Amino acid sequence: MKFLIIIPAHNEQDNLPFTLDSLKNQRHTDFTVVVVNDGSTDQTAEVIQKYTTEDSRFETINLDKSAHQPGSKVVNAFNQGLNYKNSNDFDIICKFDADIILGDAYLSTINKAFVENPTYGLVGGLLFVEKNDTWVYEGNSNRHHVRGPMKSYRKECFQAIGGLRETLGWDNIDSILLDNLGWKEVVLPELQVKLIKVKGADYTVKPSDYYGRYFYFLGLNRFLAYISSSKEAMKSKSISFFFKIISSYEKCRSQNLELKISKAEQKIINNQRWAILKKKWLKI
Repeated sequence: MKFLIIIPAHNEQDNLPFTLDSLKNQRHTDFTVVVVNDGSTDQTAEVIQKYTTEDSRFETINLDKSAHQPGSKVVNAFNQGLNYKNSNDFDIICKFDADIILGDAYLSTINKAFVENPTYGLVGGLLFVEKNDTWVYEGNSNRHHVRGPMKSYRKECFQAIGGLRETLGWDNIDSILLDNLGWKEVVLPELQVKLIKVKGADYTVKPSDYYGRYFYFLGLNRFLAYISSSKEAMKSKSISFFFKIISSYEKCRSQNLELKISKAEQKIINNQRWAILKKKWLKI
């Protein structure tokens, strides 16, 4: 199968070479990489040029710097890269980050999974981070969710869910919508992806504001948003954190900020969240 790999990159001169080298070393060689240089002010452009000059499978486009907001910035850059190529010429569409390292069998294993399982719509590995000179599992509680830095979609699935939404929560919206359409999201634990830097380290948004906005743009109704906020507050052991999240969520509601999902999709997301709540917490 043929891969279209799109990598948004902003000021990634130190990390990007590791990502691109790991792609050059893949056993599966039928791929095209589009690196989207999103207004970098360091030497990212020069790093990209080295690869595009040496290997025709690597291409690039340059954008003016977009506002650094969680979710919307990276998906906007991804979509610009997607528009640069004809996705119908490919079988698998990947959104990779510019600071990951893939094992040399990564693409071949993803390819095999898609070929042998027609219902697989989204496939990926597990993220590992470096601690005390050792690579350890990142620790995300849901080992069945493909994380944002390493998404690989079957083209038909990607098109069926309407692509990626330029909004906070995009990397959960996709999995909910594809599941509703009968596609499967699959994590292959044998695929260990090294994450060079900690996600969110350069966001300026306060955690409480982040969660409030996340629950709003995910389309959660007030009841589910409050339940989700209480769960985050319990993790932090802070009742004030709960009220700060709620305040952020209610502020978004009062401003009637635009959602990137339809009313029907919002209903799907709320129904899925409610089903999880009943199964996990209410034991229904």
